[in-house]
Amino acid sequence: MKPDAAKSGPELRRYPDAGSLTSALADDIVQALADGLRARGRASLVVSGGRSPTALFETLSTAALDWSRMWVALTDERWVDASSSDSNEQLVRAHLLRNAAANAHFVGMKTDAPDPAAAADRCWSAIAALPRPFDYTLLGMGDDGHTASLFPHSPGLAAAIDAQAPPGCVAMIAPVAPQARMSLNLAALLDSRRIGILIMGSGKWATYERAASAGPVNEMPVRAILRQRQVPLTVHWSP
Repeated sequence: MKPDAAKSGPELRRYPDAGSLTSALADDIVQALADGLRARGRASLVVSGGRSPTALFETLSTAALDWSRMWVALTDERWVDASSSDSNEQLVRAHLLRNAAANAHFVGMKTDAPDPAAAADRCWSAIAALPRPFDYTLLGMGDDGHTASLFPHSPGLAAAIDAQAPPGCVAMIAPVAPQARMSLNLAALLDSRRIGILIMGSGKWATYERAASAGPVNEMPVRAILRQRQVPLTVHWSP
């Protein structure tokens, strides 16, 4: 993707099946990380959780990269123990940080603080030490139009999606349990060389079409990513 590609808006790629999407997206991410290694000797990958990227993580885990020079972090996290099945860290450790990628450096979000608000500064200090801009940031999208843990009408959303705010971690509230979340804010997400959004299924396609149309960002926060023009963005969809 050319550096000025962001100016023309998101690139949309539609695949015939999930396997085709996984293969193509894995190639994109590997290329971005390899470019980062060549440019500065180390690279960074920031990923979301959920079920959709599991096959992608497993594919990436075997990529022929020098993972000892890679840093992996999360876009967001549920405020649960890292051993919980609800934990994005647990998902990444189980499916990505294995095989060749076991040598990568991982920076998690969950701390021993009682809540995300108490840990936000500490969390960002750790993530800010990654190679930046992040070489690739992988996002998902919920049926309600949220991305990372930036939920529609959530307390603190306006500040979290202010692109002029300093990059950082923010405490957010999800509409379903576990409600306490930590998330990168919009400015941190946009501190990336490339961004991809991974979506699958007819329901997510309908959500994407709504998000790509006119409407307030606070109703579908993923619009903040779709409408920005500073970072090249690719939306990857399959049935």
